[in-house]
Amino acid sequence: MFPTPEEAEYAFYEAMRQADVAMMMRVWGDDEDIVCIHPGGLRVIGQSAVRDAWEHILANGPIAAFPMRATVMTGVMSSVHVLIEQLMVDTPRGKDTLNFYTTNIYHKGPQGWRMVVHHTSNAPRQAELFDLRGDSQTVH
Repeated sequence: MFPTPEEAEYAFYEAMRQADVAMMMRVWGDDEDIVCIHPGGLRVIGQSAVRDAWEHILANGPIAAFPMRATVMTGVMSSVHVLIEQLMVDTPRGKDTLNFYTTNIYHKGPQGWRMVVHHTSNAPRQAELFDLRGDSQTVH
């Protein structure tokens, strides 16, 4: 269905923007080993649990989500995308932007590239501007 991991990723974010659960689930792999983790949430494991989670989330309407600054590591059968996911949200003060660090992992199978992991965590507002690289000092 998706000849490249980039096409699968485009469909994933388009499904969010259209609040289309069927489109969303076409991106996900068929295995029961798929995993989805939303910020502050529990791990969601398996096809039916992932579908239920997205049905709940997308029932609130479209999500203006945009992938940015992807670092992509692609092999023969897997592709890891580490990116900033930017969401545009309505607040009482007007539109605001939220940033999330996201890892999307895709595997290549008989039906093309499919998502097997989506893991998102909160990121600082400055995430869209800065990355630590090279000899940067980091504390975990």
